[in-house]
Amino acid sequence: MKNAFLITTILIGGFVAHAQIPDALKRLGGGHPGGDSGQTASGLKEALEVGTRNTVSLTGKPDGFFRNEAIKILLPEKFHVIEKGLRLAGQGQLVDDFVLSMNRAAEKAAPAANSIFQDAIKQMTFADARSIVAGGDTAATNYFKEKTSEQLRVAFRSPVKSAMEEAGVTQRYQAMTGQLSSSLPFGHAPSFDLDEYVVTKTLDGLFYVLGQEEKKIRTNPAAQVTPLLRQVFGSR
Repeated sequence: MKNAFLITTILIGGFVAHAQIPDALKRLGGGHPGGDSGQTASGLKEALEVGTRNTVSLTGKPDGFFRNEAIKILLPEKFHVIEKGLRLAGQGQLVDDFVLSMNRAAEKAAPAANSIFQDAIKQMTFADARSIVAGGDTAATNYFKEKTSEQLRVAFRSPVKSAMEEAGVTQRYQAMTGQLSSSLPFGHAPSFDLDEYVVTKTLDGLFYVLGQEEKKIRTNPAAQVTPLLRQVFGSR
């Protein structure tokens, strides 16, 4: 009797666990062959459209990078010794101005990513959408980053460079490194591609914020702002 009871309990438990599989996964085709891939793809693309709009809105404004400690652009690690020396020599303001200018450039360039993001979203297939919706909390962001980073980097270089010129990043970098010879014995700046550094950090920041927005859409009902988002992600 005990064995029979145990087997019955396991079977019932297995049935209940299966019944609790999120409806979103069933709509992907995981629950039955007739999963609505069109609905899934539309839901995912809508989620990314919402997420990218929020990302650009959050980062493409004054202090969008500078006041967000998670994405704030700081001096490269190889400049830390130089930074310490300049601060000891009373030239800390030069460092602060340079850091601020890099972040201002990123903030001004961020809106240029919107059209690039939208084009990448349109290229997603139904198969991509099925695997992404069933994936982890940042599966779409990771896919997006993997598939489009190089194109984004090429396309983003021009607006970032223009924003850097407007924010005076290069001038502030030259002002900072120009103090090395006068303030520090044998001081010299290491080789450094300033444009590439700011482009990379800007993209890193955008993808980080996009990942946070994706997590919210997947897990926070308050962030599921349309009926389709609630239908695809609401039961996860």
